[in-house]
Amino acid sequence: MDALQTRASGLWRALAKRYPHAHCALDWTKPHELLIATILSAQATDVSVNKATPALFAAFATVRAFSQADEAQIEPYVKTINFWRMKSKAVIESMRMIERDFGGEVPRTMKQLVKLRGVARKTANVVLGNAFALNEGVVVDTHVMRLAQRFGLTKHTEPLTIESDLMKLCVRRRWCQLSHLLIAHGRAVCKARGNTCASDAICQKYCCEGTKTGVKKAAKARPRVTSLPQPKSTQAPPAARLDRRQPTATAPRPSRRKG
Repeated sequence: MDALQTRASGLWRALAKRYPHAHCALDWTKPHELLIATILSAQATDVSVNKATPALFAAFATVRAFSQADEAQIEPYVKTINFWRMKSKAVIESMRMIERDFGGEVPRTMKQLVKLRGVARKTANVVLGNAFALNEGVVVDTHVMRLAQRFGLTKHTEPLTIESDLMKLCVRRRWCQLSHLLIAHGRAVCKARGNTCASDAICQKYCCEGTKTGVKKAAKARPRVTSLPQPKSTQAPPAARLDRRQPTATAPRPSRRKG
């Protein structure tokens, strides 16, 4: 085990101890519900999705019910979510494909899932890992991307490359849970803005922001110099200087006499 793997293992233990109940934040009870919720969550918050899906899932309880609906029927339930028109279409088309091509059952392979409308690798990883306990990869969302970089687990910026780096550092059975732990810490402490890394034990040990923020705060605590000291004057003392306000002495002009 090299130094980076040792570091990753220590980070895993610290996060697992801090967040023992970390789990998918989306509310669902059936695989197709998780798939739909994940499609809806793209560029939207899990909170906004969880507010919309209870009524949606109550109105359309099965894959077949969704497949037989049209976009106009779905849209009223998801209008509070970003890009709701596009997502309504994706939900309908993905459910129709599942009903038609997969016997009404959500596929259990990456290859099959990414064929669905609105499903890319990240969404497929969410469904496989959480609905079926199949670890095909690591979910790389904005939180995972940010923390992987701050914790020094990757030097890359592309999600696929970051996922590959994380998969090499963590045993396969932990891939799904790794994303939950990183997301939990990213939401609680290691935020994109207004983070509290400087006062957090995990970030102080593993996160570049833990040290950097602490240095910034220490600098702010130092007394600030309000003005620079003025250099000593090299001019002559006031008594020896010519006061420009006083007129200078001039010779009297000769008087002209009219002859």
